[in-house]
Amino acid sequence: VALIFLPVIGSLIGKAQTGTASTMKALAGDEHTELAAMKGFIGHYAKIVQWAVHRPLRVLGLAGVIVVGIIGLFLASNVGTMFFVNSDPEIISAMVGARGNLSTEEERDLVVEVENKILAIEGVENIYTATSSSNGMQFALSSPPPDDTIGQINIELKDWKERRHSREIINEIREETSGFPGIRVEVRLQEAGPPVGKDVQLELRSDFSDVLLAEVARIHEFWINLDGLIEIEDSRPLPGIEWELNVDREQAGLFGADVAQVGSVVQLVTTGVLIGEYRPDDAEDEVEIRVRYPITERNLGQLDKLRIQTTLGLVPISNFVTRSPQPQVNKIDRMDGKRIISIRANTELDVLPSQKVDEIKKWLKETGTDPRIDYEFKGADEEGDAAAEFLGTAMILSLFLMGIILLTQFNNFYHVVLTLSSVVLSTVGVMLGIIITGQSFSIVMTGTGIVALAGIVVNNNIVLIDTFQRLREAGYELYEAVIRTATQRLRPVLLTTITTICGLLPMAVQLNVNFFTRQVTAGGPIAVWWVELATAVIFGLAFATLITLILTPALLVLPQHLRVLLPQLWARLLITIQHLWRKLSGRHSEKSQGTAQPAE
Repeated sequence: VALIFLPVIGSLIGKAQTGTASTMKALAGDEHTELAAMKGFIGHYAKIVQWAVHRPLRVLGLAGVIVVGIIGLFLASNVGTMFFVNSDPEIISAMVGARGNLSTEEERDLVVEVENKILAIEGVENIYTATSSSNGMQFALSSPPPDDTIGQINIELKDWKERRHSREIINEIREETSGFPGIRVEVRLQEAGPPVGKDVQLELRSDFSDVLLAEVARIHEFWINLDGLIEIEDSRPLPGIEWELNVDREQAGLFGADVAQVGSVVQLVTTGVLIGEYRPDDAEDEVEIRVRYPITERNLGQLDKLRIQTTLGLVPISNFVTRSPQPQVNKIDRMDGKRIISIRANTELDVLPSQKVDEIKKWLKETGTDPRIDYEFKGADEEGDAAAEFLGTAMILSLFLMGIILLTQFNNFYHVVLTLSSVVLSTVGVMLGIIITGQSFSIVMTGTGIVALAGIVVNNNIVLIDTFQRLREAGYELYEAVIRTATQRLRPVLLTTITTICGLLPMAVQLNVNFFTRQVTAGGPIAVWWVELATAVIFGLAFATLITLILTPALLVLPQHLRVLLPQLWARLLITIQHLWRKLSGRHSEKSQGTAQPAE
């Protein structure tokens, strides 16, 4: 389109260039006029460039101060980082948790109480509820629920145009469901992409279970007292008691009993002894046939009354079995042979997870952990580091490939470095945009914007340096070639920058334009995804363009300026050294004469 179609279309329907004929001739070099004496915007810009090319070191120093100042302000502002973007979800899940030996009816009644509270909240469209005994518990969840979860309520909100923001609805859900005694309600947002699971996740590994459990309890207590963390949980076994039956094998042998017989008779009090299976005519699966005591006799005391049939007759198992309570262990997770326990928590809606992760890392470093325990942050922190590493590698590779192409075109290492320097300026511009807009640094979206900028901002310097080289080959003097290059390329550089910025502005301000219904809407669940990326490109391109329009012309004459300046500085340095040497030599000779007089 750019190389073939547009030139042909322009020759057919193109109009004459706007502007006076003298201005066009002056820019083209047909008239040997002083560009700085021209009137209008181009003339003012030519004066600025003329001042800059005769003071390149000052311009370079001023640019360095601006860059360092913006970086320092960005670091001091502590805007924080996030992995992706916080969108307005359309589906919310409420996990209902309770502990105890609850029946199916009891679980249903508790979950329905929470459901009725949520139904009364404004902005809720539909609700789908499932208890732990149904098949819908994992609906809309990509991470496992807590171990004590008895039900899940999936909430579909109204269209975003007809309701308030989901943050307000989530806060109201948490407030309304916080007063149920013995019930814990945890709100989870729709996970439209990575990361998966809660905002802050810490995984601890060790071969020593006792040490691991104690360390998890210590960290869990710190998280509870840490502001900004909510819905804290860990994967330790739920509190409970299980009875351990210890069989004295030697004593059991004296009575003619064994462990298998003890296990079978104990099942009469618990799950029952399996004696067979059969399949009814109206069923596809087999049904187990189990035998156990009536419900009135299935209790803890019955274990001491059990008897085993042996060759000696019925023998009470209490003769060789002892019963002791032990902490209940419902599951043990291992990885690479080590036991692992995870601690997970969400953050409040206005708190960045990265800030809490930094606080926890600082606390762990100050207080220390047992050397027998290894820990690692998972979730958003782990995936954010991986994404940052990938984007960093992509940036380096892109700069390397662009450098090879530019070197084959310019055949000048200095011009290649000068062209790629605009990437650094664009990154500083992104930092300035984050400070002005008050956004957080999104590793995925802002990082993608920075990488995309690397291929955009270099175009300005390519246009300038290519024109400069052609003018030098045409015989123009260095300073005149630089000024003429800047004035000739000012219009295309500004046009490409302004059109790019204007094209991205609707994305940055979340404007949606429907050309079929002729409606313009602001905001929306999808529009918020592109704000960070568009903001990064807009501010990075604008800042880099404004700086390079002044800095690049000054840097083009910097080598020649240094060739003239360095010999002068070297000559001054030699004169200063000679002057100091003469003064020191004179003082030394006077001191020698003063010490020789008493000897005479």
